[in-house]
Amino acid sequence: MKKKFSLEINSPCNENFSKMTENESGSFCNSCAKNVVDLSTKTNREVADFISNNKEKNICARMRTSQLEEEFEINDTSKINNFKYAVAVAASVLLTSNVVGQDKTPIKTEVNAPKHNPEIMGKIAYVQPQKDIVSFTLQGRILENKTKKPLSDSKYKNIKIFISGVSVGVNSKTGAFSIPLKLSNKTSQIQVNISCDDYTLNKTIILDLSKIKNEILNLDILINSEKEMQNYKIMGGLGVNYIDNKKTSKLS
Repeated sequence: MKKKFSLEINSPCNENFSKMTENESGSFCNSCAKNVVDLSTKTNREVADFISNNKEKNICARMRTSQLEEEFEINDTSKINNFKYAVAVAASVLLTSNVVGQDKTPIKTEVNAPKHNPEIMGKIAYVQPQKDIVSFTLQGRILENKTKKPLSDSKYKNIKIFISGVSVGVNSKTGAFSIPLKLSNKTSQIQVNISCDDYTLNKTIILDLSKIKNEILNLDILINSEKEMQNYKIMGGLGVNYIDNKKTSKLS
């Protein structure tokens, strides 16, 4: 059975995420001695899977404010139904075993069955395996769409760019970045997350892998920071509101 839910903030936290100790799942907050999971770069499906796998845990998370307006969905499989299914399968196997055990009639085999000739003659052809993965470095700058200048380093501090599981810092003065990627050779567009201390942005950009030269693809990313950059909120005690049964479960 599928369950729908939304997320809410019970106690917003004002700690600076960039000053926390970074780890694999997010950052460790020394003030409350808890791990803050960074969900801001995750897709709707990834957030839903995370919540499904961590129902019984206390969660502090960093999210985009827009994610609080989203609706998520998980598959909630009943343990009772699983048990009934397992019993039914076991009974079926037992019944089948008994039937086989009672059947004592020997099976007749054909002695003079013609043998299949496994020999195939012809010229051997070697097919060169295709390389489906392309390794390259994406280089460019993050610039304002109108002015073609870097983002304001006074407002957007500690900018990072996140693509396909790889995160690197962005030069605050020039907007330059360099990020190593491994993508399918059929990739034509990718999802990019740009984040800083207080803001984040998710954007789809078009790629032309035919323009890769010497394993480098140059591409500037143009954004409208005033419209596209969204505020963060760090949540202490992530609340999950199940929509189907109107029941709220607090992970705190």
